[in-house]
Amino acid sequence: MAGKYSRPRLRLLLERLAVEERPVLVRGDIAFGNEGMMAEMEEIGQRYLFKLKQTAGVKRLIERLWRRSDWQGVGQGFDAVEAELQLAGWTRARRVVVLRRRVKSSLVAEASNESTQPELQFLDHSERAKLWEYAVLVTNADYSTEAMGQLYRDRADCENGFDELKNQWGWGGYTTQDLERCNLSARAVALIYNWWSWYVRLAHPKTRLEAITSRPMLLAGVGRLTEHAGQSRLLLTLSHAAGDQIKAMIVNVRKGLDHVLASAPQLTKAGRCPALVRYIVDKIINARPKASPPTPVAPPSLALAAG
Repeated sequence: MAGKYSRPRLRLLLERLAVEERPVLVRGDIAFGNEGMMAEMEEIGQRYLFKLKQTAGVKRLIERLWRRSDWQGVGQGFDAVEAELQLAGWTRARRVVVLRRRVKSSLVAEASNESTQPELQFLDHSERAKLWEYAVLVTNADYSTEAMGQLYRDRADCENGFDELKNQWGWGGYTTQDLERCNLSARAVALIYNWWSWYVRLAHPKTRLEAITSRPMLLAGVGRLTEHAGQSRLLLTLSHAAGDQIKAMIVNVRKGLDHVLASAPQLTKAGRCPALVRYIVDKIINARPKASPPTPVAPPSLALAAG
């Protein structure tokens, strides 16, 4: 339902952008994998990658593809194969990529017993048992089959920011019915979250750290400002157990600030923050594994989710 209600505004947003400013992909979960959404994206020439609900027609497709011999590994334990599919209600056949992954041999099932509390029974299946989980993606993009799994997994990474905002930064709702105060509070939370996210990526460019772990690490210290011979120094005393890791992260922060200071004479005050952001982005890109399949990084993709 979320896809249905967000579709008009999404199209309006995309049509307001110049072609070179549009996202490389619009990615969404099963709420967006429907004829209405796909047809509108195709009408305006926007590439998309959506997940399909496993309806009867999709399940029949999985059954037909089971015996194909050209399944190929696409990372994270998934194999993939592609085909064309036209479901009832679709106006045209579309490219689909089917992902499958072997379920672990030890499964958990709940055993109900009215006289006692529920118990968990572990079912040990032999290696010959074919227990798989599936995901079916539909797209009009021309990326390789190998790239599709990671492209869709990246959609979930995009959503992590909204999950953090709601559950770790208090963006999940406000008690007041005053719209002006709600807007002010929401903007303040978004601004602080944005600052903190850039700061943490400067400290740890290799991977993204959630606030629930990064805040205790990087805020567990006492700072003291000292001045001597015209120089100011900030001395930090760490109280967190992961002291060595935090020191390495603070060194990264200092390198970034030194980079901006070295460029400061040539920059206006308004230009210093963009210079720091470009430095952080370069560090993030350079920290990526070289063997990973290439995925587009600019312009960014647009991730959508129901709820």
